[in-house]
Amino acid sequence: MQPSRRAFLTGLTTAALPLPLAACATQSAPAGGDVSDYPSRTITYTLPFDPGGESDIATRLQQQPLEEALGVSVVVNNRPGGGGAVGWSELVNQTRPDGYSIMGANLPHIVLQPLARGQAGYETDQINWAYIFQSTPNALVVSGESDYRAIEDFIAAAEQQQLSLGGSGSFSANHIGALALADQSQAKLTYVPFSGTAAASPALLGGQVDGLMTYNTEALKLKDKGMRVLAIASEERVPEFPDVPTLRESGFDIVEGAWRGVAVPPETPSKVIDVLAGAFAEVNRDAEFKRKSKNLGFHIEDMDHKESAEFTRERAELAEDLLRRFDLVAP
Repeated sequence: MQPSRRAFLTGLTTAALPLPLAACATQSAPAGGDVSDYPSRTITYTLPFDPGGESDIATRLQQQPLEEALGVSVVVNNRPGGGGAVGWSELVNQTRPDGYSIMGANLPHIVLQPLARGQAGYETDQINWAYIFQSTPNALVVSGESDYRAIEDFIAAAEQQQLSLGGSGSFSANHIGALALADQSQAKLTYVPFSGTAAASPALLGGQVDGLMTYNTEALKLKDKGMRVLAIASEERVPEFPDVPTLRESGFDIVEGAWRGVAVPPETPSKVIDVLAGAFAEVNRDAEFKRKSKNLGFHIEDMDHKESAEFTRERAELAEDLLRRFDLVAP
């Protein structure tokens, strides 16, 4: 293991009890009570992140068509803290499983935090997916004034000297993307976590970090400010950056980013989950919503409860393997 790998621990603590990586939410048994008229009143849709980030923007886009699909009002609020852990802990430990309090949830965050921190306040298999509706792949972005014209230039420089990569949060999609890049190269990289995407970008604009491992959505904004996008961590080139190569094209087998969805507490009745899944699927088919999502770089996904659980299990296996190579799994 390269000594520089421990630099990824900047600002982090790890503790106690690892998470068994079953890492999938199982279909809940009914929590009791009549749900035949669900929903019949206002639903609270909580985001465990700061306002202004990708999850917040995506949810605000969903709000109106979601109200139309469900036939009731949807109130959106933010409950940031611990990179999402505060909200997810509240979801699984305190929230009533009646479908009237739902919460945004992100991969790989819900896997990485319990795995690396041990006691995150929740376990991955307690995150009870209703639907995964969106993804945003990671993007490597540098200053337009830098000498890095291509990802090969950046990696070559990082092989000779320590370079910093800013990103949104610790044990997040950006963090694990930076880890994967270091793992598959000889680059000496230090990951610098910020409280969110919106907080990370000024650090690049101000020259405080050498680059960002951010999302394609934020890369669109940074490109307009003169920043340079070197690579995208997607399966194939994305329509918003048709001239930017994928990391795979550049010789790195890395497909990483955030997959966003909505979760409900354990023991939520299956009928409630089905209603929510149907509503989010309907939102994804809304023409105006699709147009706005495309313009912002959001990629629409459609995974129901079962598919989301299986996908979580697959991503969890990959995440555990990578974190173990960096000795970042909690003892």
